[in-house]
Amino acid sequence: MKKIIYFTLGAMTFALGTLGIFLPFLPTTVFYLLTAFFWLRSSDKYYNKFIHSSFYQRAVEEPIVKKKITNAGMVKMFLMILVVFMIPGLLVDNTPMRICLVIVYLAHVIGLTWYLRGKRASVKAGEPND
Repeated sequence: MKKIIYFTLGAMTFALGTLGIFLPFLPTTVFYLLTAFFWLRSSDKYYNKFIHSSFYQRAVEEPIVKKKITNAGMVKMFLMILVVFMIPGLLVDNTPMRICLVIVYLAHVIGLTWYLRGKRASVKAGEPND
């Protein structure tokens, strides 16, 4: 029973993640990570099928795990995040909320830039550290 629940939840998050490729307000990467989480627990076969799919490779493996993201990819990611943050900012007339959204957006930009462009290669044991 547990495997069926995990598989169903994984299928739903996979569908939402795939829709997120085309709809800017759905976070593709988050849903694909949830899909991997659920399918890992439901079946090794489905987990392996998912992590070898082109969607996962393009949306999660390359940019997040391997930190191989182009400048255009970074700009696209930040524009998508900006759109997501602008929707409530434009729909709700609340200045403190807008200020909070700007601060959180800037934290995303700084944090993700630091994470994705930070130190990539670790120092090997025995090598001098300059």
